[in-house]
Amino acid sequence: MSEQTSDRQGHSGAHSGGRSGWLERVQGVLPARFRPGMAVVPVVRLSGVIGAVTPLRPGMTLSGVAKMLERAFGTRNAKAVALVINSPGGSPVQSRQIYLRIRQLAAEKKLPVLVFVEDVAASGGYMIACAGDEIYCDPSSILGSIGVVGGSFGLEGLIKKIGVERRLYTAGAHKAMLDPFLPENPDDVARLKSIQREIHAIFIALVKQSRGSRLKGPDDELFTGEYWAGETAIGLGLADGIGDLRATLRARYGEKVLTPVIAPASGMLSGLLGRRAPGAGSMAALDGLASLPDDLISAVETRAIWARFGL
Repeated sequence: MSEQTSDRQGHSGAHSGGRSGWLERVQGVLPARFRPGMAVVPVVRLSGVIGAVTPLRPGMTLSGVAKMLERAFGTRNAKAVALVINSPGGSPVQSRQIYLRIRQLAAEKKLPVLVFVEDVAASGGYMIACAGDEIYCDPSSILGSIGVVGGSFGLEGLIKKIGVERRLYTAGAHKAMLDPFLPENPDDVARLKSIQREIHAIFIALVKQSRGSRLKGPDDELFTGEYWAGETAIGLGLADGIGDLRATLRARYGEKVLTPVIAPASGMLSGLLGRRAPGAGSMAALDGLASLPDDLISAVETRAIWARFGL
């Protein structure tokens, strides 16, 4: 080999080594989740009562979680998306809309969805959990409650006792249906139950479509509104296994898997829209006092929904 050829090869090798070293240095300063070959599984937490607890205190809704879901599924190098669910249910509409958005994004990005249940995924919470390709839970987690519930109070006796006269004016024969200050009308109850059966059928179809042949129990056991602890839920096919997020993802994607938590949007605009500035003066204080009844009702409603599952 001539000296000239040897020099050219040596120069080429040095150039290649230099380029490789430069790439390694650049990759070294990049955030870990942007490095080639790094396994990333973004995590989205979906917690709380679903829908409006009171008109001024919304719970989990599609509009509230949509941006988090989009950011999670758009994460660079993502191998899957993990959802951590802790919800006793709520609005069937919001539950199904969140479910649909998750499945749409999963199909668009071609990413599997792994669900991890904390304390409870019941009713609408379980509907959202069904958006997962796999569902994992703790042995003490509560899953199920595949049914529809509605309730009210009968206060006509109370207003008579305290001397209050009820005056109600409507256009439409059923506009005051199930008014708590009027005697219960059997026809109104029958109409309500018909609507509940329709919504229940939609819920059942969603679970069957999502879980498919993994469901092991008969319909008259699975879809009565009953709920179960983790091991029994797995035996019925409502979940796939016992497992926590960290251990499950490390076993599947390696010890160095990254699990960035996708938090709700924050910043100046969200602060202006969603929170009052501290020290805003006496008007803000008065506004806070005015909201106390609504806060109390919201707390009682939320507590009652969680309490159905002993939580």
